[in-house]
Amino acid sequence: MLHVGVLVSGRGSNLQALLDAQATPEFPARVVLVGCNRADAPAIGRAEAADVPVCLADRAAMPRRATRQAVLLQALQAAHVDMVVLAGYDEILDDAFVAAFKGRMVNTHPSLLPAFGATMHAVDEALAHGVKVTGCTVHLVTDDLDNGPIVAQRCVEVRDDDDVESLHARIRDAEHRLLPLVVRAFAENRVRIEGKRARVVAS
Repeated sequence: MLHVGVLVSGRGSNLQALLDAQATPEFPARVVLVGCNRADAPAIGRAEAADVPVCLADRAAMPRRATRQAVLLQALQAAHVDMVVLAGYDEILDDAFVAAFKGRMVNTHPSLLPAFGATMHAVDEALAHGVKVTGCTVHLVTDDLDNGPIVAQRCVEVRDDDDVESLHARIRDAEHRLLPLVVRAFAENRVRIEGKRARVVAS
């Protein structure tokens, strides 16, 4: 059983997708810890409803990013986490944190990377550029922001009447389907990392 730690900052819908997936007996991973940097994040309630422990490193109480990340890293290690998922986590992780989970930490991003990477406004930018197709990416976290090996992607059509809210909603739906598949692939040792590339092999 793969032990997963999830870092969140907001609503936690991708966290919920993993919690829903693990409710099925055959899912080979379990969320054992949720780390959060905002005390008012709705994701905390989702974790508590699923009886998953929460490590809160609140921005207001801990204004230094290094302090927050040290607390979260210690909690993840104490929980014997095998893999970390960044699910709407809004901080850039420091080098020591990334190194601690090298090859075992993924991020969800609401675009088809490398398009519209390194921004919190990827959906806005996709609409502003007039793209016809966007989507979501799950990639390995490295020191190079939003530029780690891509594990999986899913396309989402941009409709003529889309605004940021409607497009982002469909991208989130795609993320909710894609992320559990990626976590399952890690649990089943089907992710192959080859330099700057990653691939998922068939089961």
